[in-house]
Amino acid sequence: MAREVQVSAGGAYDLGYHVVFCPKYRRPVLDGPVKDRCEELIRIKAAEHGWRIIALEVMPDHVHLFVKAHPKHSPSYIANQFKGFTSHALRAEFPHLRTRLPTLWSKSYFTATVGAVSAATVRRYIDTQYERPWRKEKTR
Repeated sequence: MAREVQVSAGGAYDLGYHVVFCPKYRRPVLDGPVKDRCEELIRIKAAEHGWRIIALEVMPDHVHLFVKAHPKHSPSYIANQFKGFTSHALRAEFPHLRTRLPTLWSKSYFTATVGAVSAATVRRYIDTQYERPWRKEKTR
């Protein structure tokens, strides 16, 4: 996947997050029409905030999401926006979700940053700053 740097006033960024969240008790309730509607709601919420969904997979007992977002939105904010919006809408549309579960989503979620370069590459780049040919010439 090619790097797509976004530019805003005062900065440039390319932030991607892998977000995973599960229904309460990891119950397999995300299938059939519930799965389709969940995907649609996630796409609606992403569009509302200007987030780009790179990949989305709704499994019967969890959701995997790869989303690109603005730096002003923290990973916790992103996860909670998706969970809150989908829970409210899905429980209103599908009554069986209200009877089987006290809440649709568990309190927890997993999120990790996803980038075009590895942490090892960034560390090596920072550690070798003074080894650059143009740096050696200026320090002499």
